[in-house]
Amino acid sequence: MMKSDDNGSIDVESSAESKGKEPLIGNGKEKPNKLKKIMGVVDFVLRLAAIIAALAAAATMGTSDETATFFTQVFRIEASYDDVPTFTFFVIAMAIVAGYLVLSLMFSVITIIRPNFAIARILLFIFDIVVLALAAASAAAAAAIVYLAHNGNRNTNWQAICQQFGHFCQKVSGAVVTSFVAVVLLMLLVLLSGFNFILKKK
Repeated sequence: MMKSDDNGSIDVESSAESKGKEPLIGNGKEKPNKLKKIMGVVDFVLRLAAIIAALAAAATMGTSDETATFFTQVFRIEASYDDVPTFTFFVIAMAIVAGYLVLSLMFSVITIIRPNFAIARILLFIFDIVVLALAAASAAAAAAIVYLAHNGNRNTNWQAICQQFGHFCQKVSGAVVTSFVAVVLLMLLVLLSGFNFILKKK
């Protein structure tokens, strides 16, 4: 901003003084930041990887089923994921996580196109934390049941079943491992959002 005094001299004020400080939350109209765009692309890729991991975990657990025969095929015992409520919760939770991540891709694209549009980042940050808690809880609960299936518990007379249902245990174990991959990816997404807010403050 320019001012003139009585002597005809011109005083040029700095743009920072004339405009004041920039708001903490951007409106998406500021000059695009290259680093924020790169972070937006990384966010999108991580979400795609987390979708694949969550869907793989849900599908693997949801198709875990095995029938074992005893005493020359006279007795048949079936083991399925829906026999264990924890595994049923696992499948539902992983499906919810995958569904959320698919919907969040739209907001992730917005953060790439408009890097300073903080509202989208705040929404992603909040819901990512909620979904991370859900994924971690279901993965941990399922991991505990898988441990019992492999090792049993002598104190409570819970017998290990993986000797009779090896294929079933292999599938549920793979589903749990894959779910923890999704949990790690969600943690990276939350950390990435937090780092982006630090850049915004600076």
